[in-house]
Amino acid sequence: MDEHDWLVERFEEQRGHLRAVAYRMLGSLSEADDAVQESWLRLSRADTSNVENLGGWLTTVVGRVCLDMLRSRTSRREEPLDTHLPDRVVRRVGRVGEQDDGSDPEHEAILADSVGLALLVVLETLAPAERLAFVLHDMFAVPFDEIAPIVGRSPDAARQLASRARRRVRGAGWRDDESGRDGANLVRDAALSRQRAVVDAFLAAARGGDFEALLAVLDPDVVLRSDRPALPTGAPRETYGAAAVARRAMVGGARAAQPALVNGAVGVIVAPRGRLLMVLDFTIRDGKIVAIDAIADPGRLKQLDLALLTG
Repeated sequence: MDEHDWLVERFEEQRGHLRAVAYRMLGSLSEADDAVQESWLRLSRADTSNVENLGGWLTTVVGRVCLDMLRSRTSRREEPLDTHLPDRVVRRVGRVGEQDDGSDPEHEAILADSVGLALLVVLETLAPAERLAFVLHDMFAVPFDEIAPIVGRSPDAARQLASRARRRVRGAGWRDDESGRDGANLVRDAALSRQRAVVDAFLAAARGGDFEALLAVLDPDVVLRSDRPALPTGAPRETYGAAAVARRAMVGGARAAQPALVNGAVGVIVAPRGRLLMVLDFTIRDGKIVAIDAIADPGRLKQLDLALLTG
């Protein structure tokens, strides 16, 4: 086996891992494939004779490539929320130099489901360096000593990047040291748990078309407000009453909705085919939804504090 064939074989052993890193960094399967291919090109041109851990070396390379792509995306993006996440069912990527026609039976492998749409949407809100530090360290256990040169910071600064990202992803009320949670945090957790139960019940009823179950979680005088202009169908910007709101909810794309933290409270992100279109901000009192604000304006969406809702 000559050196080129040896490199190809070693690279193929790492392809799945590299693609997983790139996907979490970029939130796009096509861009992840581009980043992996660029990593191969850099490997093929590099002198790796002194590289003891090729897998670790390739991880840092794909991290650098993804960081450059994120920074380029941020600098050229006119619409900051034009976020395209991939379809959940993806096809296998062929070996180096192979033509990928999508016909391989492994195309049913699901990469996106291992990450979660809500997490990807929240990762999109992070600065590129924060995202890299969080993904490499928290998801792939890369030491901060190896992350630091990629982001051009000290290891301590890289640790702070990951810590800031972690708080954003998990929500401001989380602590890195769970043993240090105080009474206020426990009260907040209990409130979030109650909100989550109501929102989960709302989504389950909307997805199942269960009109009576929707009425059970909606206050009789609930109001649904939308910042979208009136639709051609005549749908109003404000809808009043449990029955009217329930009917709107059953045709409102609940299958593309997932719970998330919205400004510190339990809300919903709506992202059909992985593109963030709307956030639902709920007002809940005594276990009933009294108001729903449907936010779709890109400027308002940008101002929201979105975080991953775990559990």
